[in-house]
Amino acid sequence: MHDAIPTVTLPGGAEVPSLGFGTWMMGEDRPSEKMEIDAIRLALDLGMTVIDTAEMYGDGGAERIVAEALKDRREDAFLVSKVLPWNASYDGTIKACHASLDRLGTDHLDLYLLHWRGEHPLDDTVAAMEELQTAGRIRAWGVSNFDVEDMEELFSVADGKNCAVNQVLYNLSRRGIEFDLLPWCQEHQIPVMAYSPIEQGRILHHPELVHVAKAYQATPAQVALAFLLEREGVIPIPKTSNLRRLQENRDAVDLDISDEDWSRLDAAFPPPARKMPLEML
Repeated sequence: MHDAIPTVTLPGGAEVPSLGFGTWMMGEDRPSEKMEIDAIRLALDLGMTVIDTAEMYGDGGAERIVAEALKDRREDAFLVSKVLPWNASYDGTIKACHASLDRLGTDHLDLYLLHWRGEHPLDDTVAAMEELQTAGRIRAWGVSNFDVEDMEELFSVADGKNCAVNQVLYNLSRRGIEFDLLPWCQEHQIPVMAYSPIEQGRILHHPELVHVAKAYQATPAQVALAFLLEREGVIPIPKTSNLRRLQENRDAVDLDISDEDWSRLDAAFPPPARKMPLEML
């Protein structure tokens, strides 16, 4: 028997699994579409029901892949998409959301994010998010790639404190948010969605990570995910269209890493000792 996937509670009260599924770089290659659709559907079967996409991914192609995967399973998914910053005016946010809904074949998103800061005032973007929520087009809204200063500015605008999530780059090799942003979000009960949680595979051959993984008969990716699953209020969203790897990602929930081995990984991937610029991919 596998351990149940723990849940994270969003500010509005919705409970979501702490391990989700990302779709960045999906919908870009027609021969891969069936495999990508099958992966999304298996993620739902495995309880990894947070499905993260964006209008940017594949110029809408990822949203169309998600639509195909969810066409008879929409209620099984907690569906997340994002508006590009240059679309994030008041009218532009509403228009972009409706376009995403059309591509996704649904009448609502569970969560809608501003992909990163742009030139449009946060007041306008937040007002549009609130309007979309009132209209039932989204159930919650949040942001992505916001550092502490951005979050504090967001909280200073009308209704800005209704932000439900901040999605940022976070993994063993990108721990800068642990100095200030992660504690800030935890203090304000804003969950952090961690994109690229295995650094797009680049950390998986690190000798210390391989050593620890072997000690638990696990894969390096599983240990990297377990690292994030240990953090309060963090939701990693790994992307894969390989069904075996997807099952392995789910099995990361079962890992129980000792304090000694976490210390080994801290030595190999040191936590920040000072404020770091927010990293993005």
